[in-house]
Amino acid sequence: MPKPVVAIIGRPNVGKSTLFNRIAGGRMAIVEGEPGVTRDRLYRDAEWSGRSFTVVDTGGLDFHEDDEIIQGARRQAELAIREADAVLFVVDARAGLNPYDEEVAAFIRRSQKPALLVVNKVEKYDLPTQTYEFYRLGLGEPVPVSAAEGLNTGDMLDKLLELLPPKEESPYASDVIKIAVIGRPNVGKSSLVNYILGEERVLVSNIPGTTRDAIDTLFERADRKYVIIDTAGVRRKSKIGRKTERYSVIRALRAVDRSDVVLIMLDAVEGVTDQDKRIAGYALEAGKAMVIVVNKWDLIAKDDRTINFYTEKIRQELAFIKYVPVIFISALTGKRVFKVLELVNSVAEQNSARISTSDLNALLREATLQNPPPADKARRLKIFYATQSGVKPPRFILFCNNPDLMHFSYLRYLENRLRQAYGFEGTPVRFALRKRVKEARTV
Repeated sequence: MPKPVVAIIGRPNVGKSTLFNRIAGGRMAIVEGEPGVTRDRLYRDAEWSGRSFTVVDTGGLDFHEDDEIIQGARRQAELAIREADAVLFVVDARAGLNPYDEEVAAFIRRSQKPALLVVNKVEKYDLPTQTYEFYRLGLGEPVPVSAAEGLNTGDMLDKLLELLPPKEESPYASDVIKIAVIGRPNVGKSSLVNYILGEERVLVSNIPGTTRDAIDTLFERADRKYVIIDTAGVRRKSKIGRKTERYSVIRALRAVDRSDVVLIMLDAVEGVTDQDKRIAGYALEAGKAMVIVVNKWDLIAKDDRTINFYTEKIRQELAFIKYVPVIFISALTGKRVFKVLELVNSVAEQNSARISTSDLNALLREATLQNPPPADKARRLKIFYATQSGVKPPRFILFCNNPDLMHFSYLRYLENRLRQAYGFEGTPVRFALRKRVKEARTV
């Protein structure tokens, strides 16, 4: 089930990006004192009281410009609200109620989407009159906060959780492998989906961004059941022009969230770009099994060394996912397309693989004897035992004397030993360090 999406809406310079950073737990958006600094929507996963959701920071809605700008801003607000499961409407207590706040509030009321009215820049709570005038917006009781200071943001998030839709189970059976096809526009995602399905289920066009929605199609092949999800191309922010493309990115990320396997599609002619790295990074953070699919291989002049040369280049550019298999295809001619499904089956199994505790600890003993854990002065790390705590992705707990003594390079060594022994091709591996039974630290 994809995470709920919460859009932060409001005029410029009311503190939307500051609130976004407060909720997301980091300085992800650019914050300046001048209006309109946030040019593009940012998105980040957040969690509160055990509930995960995606929070979206939108550009300020400025109604001061000419008619064309007004129409564009209104369109952006409508799309943001339409795509979200809930809305945080931010207003400025210092500036007071603004006529343009009323226009945004009208959009929200017409959408009938759950909304929380957040009155920002409230540092003194002994002056309730700061929020009274905002009742006129017709969006219920205003919630006073100071995003900069973090005042009352916890109560705000408690109220937000009440607006989110209830958690739902996946509509598909557990044996169905859900495949998300992601990548930049025009790399051939829809062509790949159409070839696998054997019919024109998805519109194919040479215009980037044709696919606006994430489209689910259930199919069977060789007695295996799959759901394939074609998504809108994820474009570099500087290249996102039409407002519909801005919000179709959210749909692509939602598709990753609810998938089992992610096909990261690359263009053989263009090679690996920075945006490809960002897309792969999102799938990695989500803990998904992955396959790198290099399309348009028919356009490349080849000899007996070409595949090795291209594979090595991809491994260098995507060094953080060296364990992910690479396949070269032509979605136009169908060459090696169905081998993609064979890899999907393999990495899905690896993502769900379990190792017995006895085998895991035998491997751990051998690894630590061959390469002892690191030491800091007189203190040496001791790893007592390990156990697997979960799958999708595989997760392991290492019980040790002092988690702070663990160096990332030694953890990488242990991961490499795990992969040498058990494969885990195409799937991330997660470790958590625990001191005896208490004081957990996740790595």
